[in-house]
Amino acid sequence: MDAERLNEAAARLQSLDDRLTYKIRPRSGGSLVRPSPDQLELALRDLAVYTVELKEIVAELLGALTGTPRGG
Repeated sequence: MDAERLNEAAARLQSLDDRLTYKIRPRSGGSLVRPSPDQLELALRDLAVYTVELKEIVAELLGALTGTPRGG
């Protein structure tokens, strides 16, 4: 186990949470107005960025836990 990589991945996860989670969290009570296509595109883009970054962080966490070299 690589404690430094584990700490770096945890810091990246916290950063991701701070930057994007509020954007993709469902609104309580729902919306009374349908979003425009542009608003849907922005929301989808935010979700895509969040998903890809989360996948990279999970891969880094698993690599740190198993001792797999970076990039491998």
